[in-house]
Amino acid sequence: MTRILILGGTTEAGALACVLAQTGAPAVFSYAGRTRAPAPQPLPTRIGGFGGVEGLRAYLRAERIGAVVDATHPFAAGMSTNAVAACAAERVPLAALERPPWTPVPGDDWRRVVDMAGAVAALGAAPRRVFLATGRQDLARFKGLPHAFLVRLVDPPETPLPLDRVTVEIARGPFDRAADRALMARHGIELVVAKNAGGTGARAKLDAAHDLRIGVVMIDRPAIPPRRVLGTVGETMSWLGHVARLGV
Repeated sequence: MTRILILGGTTEAGALACVLAQTGAPAVFSYAGRTRAPAPQPLPTRIGGFGGVEGLRAYLRAERIGAVVDATHPFAAGMSTNAVAACAAERVPLAALERPPWTPVPGDDWRRVVDMAGAVAALGAAPRRVFLATGRQDLARFKGLPHAFLVRLVDPPETPLPLDRVTVEIARGPFDRAADRALMARHGIELVVAKNAGGTGARAKLDAAHDLRIGVVMIDRPAIPPRRVLGTVGETMSWLGHVARLGV
């Protein structure tokens, strides 16, 4: 049987893992290791990077991987780009399980920017209370700005965050619209900065911003090299079945 590698970290990756475990398919789930206690999966699990393209190529050969599903976060551009290159070099079929991006609805006040630098510029010079929902890795880009930031993290920070004025909330999604509305009202949030990750688990902050008539700076997804993109677990299972029938 075709051995499958899931590059995980999203809700969709976990859902795919559950289906594969139920079918008994030989599969491995890989976490990047960004959080200290990632959600357990019903498949054999590895945690940590591969060591770039060459490291991933070596892993594909050593583990006899016959298909790769990239279900990483839409902003994990480095891992996704490496997966495209490694799978092409090793002739291993690759598909991305990718949720569609969010789109504004009537009444939303969004300003779209192409990258993190654009988000920093969009905040302006006048001090504001900002819900910075970009994840821990990008916080340093906002260092030195005059704003008061609210940051929500999965794990408590082990060292001080690189922001001059910051309040930290520790929570793990999925999040609730009413709870996010209350959170943002309690902190007097005037602007939300978010990556366009898509999906339902983190959409609550956008719905809350809509309800409170708060503006959103929305960061577009990074460019990824061309690859097969699938939108649902069902489509992914069909593709994996096709790969297995081909005996690739």
